[in-house]
Amino acid sequence: MAAGLSIGDLAARTGLAVSAIRFYETHGIVAPLRNAGGHRRYGRADIRRLSFVMAAQKLGFSLDEIADHLRGLPAHKAPSKADWTRISKGFRRKIDARIAALTDLRDKLDGCIGCGCLSLQSCALYNPADVKSAEGTGPRNLTGLDG
Repeated sequence: MAAGLSIGDLAARTGLAVSAIRFYETHGIVAPLRNAGGHRRYGRADIRRLSFVMAAQKLGFSLDEIADHLRGLPAHKAPSKADWTRISKGFRRKIDARIAALTDLRDKLDGCIGCGCLSLQSCALYNPADVKSAEGTGPRNLTGLDG
């Protein structure tokens, strides 16, 4: 990684604040090397990593989930297409599950707008087959959308 990119260069290339890059570093997203003067030096692969993080966060993935997937990528070099394909499979499964849950929500939502019951046996969205009654009184989480 010869001279590498300074943190300022990386910030300019990704659109992130320097403080955000340091934050991602604490979570193991990027791992800069140090030059002889002790300054951080980032590889060009870190641009891809940080871009991926920003995209994944916009899709609702937590930083811990993202970091777990990125740990399998090679350090200090650009990931191959096979590397990206491998980690994308885990994200794809989660995205597909979210799409299914959102589709279910969309399709059932008009039947419960204004209802507010959250405990009736007939509530197909919030309480299918009155399964929430075993958990006590009060509102419960939407199934499939709570992570």
